[in-house]
Amino acid sequence: MAIGFNVETVTYKNLKFQVWDLGGQTSIRPYWRCYYSNTDAVIYVVDSCDRDRIGISKSELVAMLEEEELRKAILVVFANKQDMEQAMTPSEMANALGLPALKDRKWQIFKTSATKGTGLDEAMEW
Repeated sequence: MAIGFNVETVTYKNLKFQVWDLGGQTSIRPYWRCYYSNTDAVIYVVDSCDRDRIGISKSELVAMLEEEELRKAILVVFANKQDMEQAMTPSEMANALGLPALKDRKWQIFKTSATKGTGLDEAMEW
């Protein structure tokens, strides 16, 4: 199975985004940094039900945000799968990901459900 990155241009209202969808599989995480230059915003999608891997999500996020090229990027976290009963709340997730400790970065977390499409508009508006 070939692993690729999807690149799309998305227009939302009067903003045009070039969106790079970088998969989260362990094998391709080292390649993320190839895409950091000229990045204005990071959308970090996290599975709200995956309590076992929230620690890994945190360490990957922290490592990514330490990169010089992402120093000025805003951070939007999608607390995804909020339609599931066992989902952590956004505040639980924010704490588990160490978001309150991010002092010099503009960040926000949003409840999302990719399958239902909820929370996406609110996040994009922000």
